[in-house]
Amino acid sequence: MELNDAVAVVTGANRGLGRHLAAQLVARGAKVYAAARHPGTVDLPGVSPLRLDVTDEESVRAAARTASDATLLVNNAGISTSTPLLAGAPDAVRREMETNFYGPLTVTRAFAPVIEANGGGAVLNILSVLSWLHPAGLGSYAATKAAAWALTDAAREELAPRGISVSALHVGYMDTDMAAGVPADQKADPAEVAAQALDGVEAGLPEILADEITRQVRRNLATVPRAA
Repeated sequence: MELNDAVAVVTGANRGLGRHLAAQLVARGAKVYAAARHPGTVDLPGVSPLRLDVTDEESVRAAARTASDATLLVNNAGISTSTPLLAGAPDAVRREMETNFYGPLTVTRAFAPVIEANGGGAVLNILSVLSWLHPAGLGSYAATKAAAWALTDAAREELAPRGISVSALHVGYMDTDMAAGVPADQKADPAEVAAQALDGVEAGLPEILADEITRQVRRNLATVPRAA
């Protein structure tokens, strides 16, 4: 997909990776709707702030009506509560699933007809190395990203006949607020990750693996898990 003159909707565009994606899309010549729950927090030049709460279906439908010229959807908004699946609070698990799985599902369902009506385009889902690696302490987040990986693969097959490609970005820790407690030498530069993601969308790649740990985990998917 050519990003010059594309019309992109980026969820969670007010900070972190989403902010970098929105800024780089503008630099590549795209029109950008920078979506956030509170659009007043969007301070990027050259974008159109857009109110969109991925957990609120009416908000999503209203955003799709406003961004009726969209040709690219970037499902970036997400949360992490560091909740284990068995010992953690059930409400936290549900909140992560509502945001990280049902959120992109709801937004994709709303925007797919828009993108199709505009001649086709692309969807980019921001996933994680934890789509495939499931540490107990982050069990809830990992479960949501594994589910979002399945969503991505199924949506790719479903949307292809409608002229919409679907790409997934998988990445480990990035230097953003979400990974504030992780040592700096273990974190990727979100600006570099955003550039890789957008290059992958332009190339039509189904999966974009943004760092070495992600590539290594992906190669080892066929390995039988060891007993605890």
